[in-house]
Amino acid sequence: MVDDPDAENVNQVVEVRKAVSETPGYELPLLLFAGFRSLIDKLHAELAEQGHPDVRPAYGFAMQAIGPAGASASDIGRRLGVTKQAAGKTVDRLVTLGYAERADDPADARRKLIRLTPHGLDALARSAAVFDELRAEWAASMGPDRLRDLEDALRTVTGPESFRLDAAGWLGGA
Repeated sequence: MVDDPDAENVNQVVEVRKAVSETPGYELPLLLFAGFRSLIDKLHAELAEQGHPDVRPAYGFAMQAIGPAGASASDIGRRLGVTKQAAGKTVDRLVTLGYAERADDPADARRKLIRLTPHGLDALARSAAVFDELRAEWAASMGPDRLRDLEDALRTVTGPESFRLDAAGWLGGA
C-alpha cells in the first residue's frame, strides 16, 4: 500500500531512519574528508609562507614513500599504490623542484635510488611542525579531551593497517 501523497509522512523508511538518527550516514565520510582537507589546505598555505610554495599533497605522500633511506621508483609506486610510471612522473617533478634526487644504489649498480634532498627533508620537518600547530588549534577549539577522544575513537574504528601512504593512488582510482 502506498502512502497518501497528501500526507506529511510519505516515505516511512526515511522517517523511521530519521527517528533513530538525525545524521545521515553519508555525512560521516564527508565530515572526515572536510577535516582532512581543512588540515591539508592550511598546511600547504603555511608551507608556501615558509618557502615551499610548490609542495602539493601528492608530493608529501611521495616524500614519505621515499623515506629517509631512499627508495626505487618501483618501491615508491608500490607504497603509494600507483604504477611505477606514475611514481616516476611524481619523482621527476620532485627532482625538478629540488625535493629529491636520483643516485646510484650502492647495493645494485643497475638500480637508481630516489633520495630526499636537504630541501625535501626541510619540507617534511616543517610539515611535521605545522601539523603539531594545527593539532594544537583543534585542541584549543574543541578542547584537548574531546580531541583525544576523537583520535582514540578513530584509532578504534580504523586500526593500525589504515595508516597507508596510498591515498594518492586510491583517490586517483589506481
